[in-house]
Amino acid sequence: MNLKERLKQLQKSMTAIVNGAKAAERDLTDEEMTLLEEKANEAAEIKSKIERSEKSAALVARIGGLKSEEESTDDDPADVPAKSLGAHFVKHLGKRSLKEPGTIHTPEFKAATDTQAVGGHEGAFGPLVTDVDRSFVLPKRERLVVADLLGSGSVSGTAITYPVYGALEGGTGTVGEGGQKPQMHVGDPTWKTDALGEVAGWFKMTDDMAEDLDYVVSEINSTALYDLASKEEAQLLSGDGTGSNLLGIRNRSGVQTLARGEDDSKADILFKAIGRVNTATGFTADALVIHPLDYEELRLNKDGNGQYYGGGYFSGQYGPGGIVVQPPVWGLRTVVTSAVPLGEPVVGAFSAAAKVFRKGGVRVESTNSHEDDFTNDKITVRVRERVGLQVKYPAAFVKVDLSEYQP
Repeated sequence: MNLKERLKQLQKSMTAIVNGAKAAERDLTDEEMTLLEEKANEAAEIKSKIERSEKSAALVARIGGLKSEEESTDDDPADVPAKSLGAHFVKHLGKRSLKEPGTIHTPEFKAATDTQAVGGHEGAFGPLVTDVDRSFVLPKRERLVVADLLGSGSVSGTAITYPVYGALEGGTGTVGEGGQKPQMHVGDPTWKTDALGEVAGWFKMTDDMAEDLDYVVSEINSTALYDLASKEEAQLLSGDGTGSNLLGIRNRSGVQTLARGEDDSKADILFKAIGRVNTATGFTADALVIHPLDYEELRLNKDGNGQYYGGGYFSGQYGPGGIVVQPPVWGLRTVVTSAVPLGEPVVGAFSAAAKVFRKGGVRVESTNSHEDDFTNDKITVRVRERVGLQVKYPAAFVKVDLSEYQP
């Protein structure tokens, strides 16, 4: 009998003595009290031994888990998720060689299970760690992209069917005792079906390059994945819905448009767009997507004293505070991207009104059986994802025309 079994036996025995006295509605006898005291002392001693034994075992395990510098390895533990798509591919490659014939498949890399941050900023497909390979420095993925603004979901089919809601009619109000309650109604929704689209690309590398797994990781992360996210952003925002293209937010029926008035500055009309979102849908605008040159003009605006409205190049507004390279406009999360046309920024309640759906995650696959790869010592690597866009409240987005007022 081990210590834990003996402790359990003692506890059961003491409980039986106490319950026996209670059942007989009497006090414990002197003999019973002496016996209980002996058993309690033994139980306390056994419990102390158990605690010491467990502490000792934990300490041994802790020391045994420490590796010396010579024993350390760079291999990722099997249960530790990869931090990037490239690392995910190499991790699941295992002992297989990129040179083996046929196509190498790895599990989907699902960014939703990873921390969506890069140096404190959100990224489209999980964190990408800047590294240096033999030929170039990897670009840092620090800025927000349109997908980061939207809600997210997963889908198992090939299309998404959902209702597109119109304006709220009527509403609640004050009512006297026994009075008729006012009606509120959302017009019958229009049901819409959007098929999933695929964003994909491929690149080649030589067998010599493939022998350097760090190079494979850097190519997937910096070249392929960076470009994949950029193409996805363009589709979500400005896709025209023809052929294999998604129907982007800007081209949805029901999206509001707003042009500058005679006395409106560009900053004025952007603020007015915030109000249009609220008055049309009741949602609060949460983001602005703007072309880099439009943002540049706003950022460089100065007041009559020559002070930059967004803060100077050495400090914040009028000296205090630190500098913010891309301060938000009117407090909105601001995405600066060429995926939106020059002079046509979009203000909207992105997280509430739209959602991006992904089927699985980003896939990366490689083969040396494409065309004449095998005889030319080359390997083809492709990355792809299937994505769909749902916009239930088109009126929660406003396309702003920044061009000069035309009477």
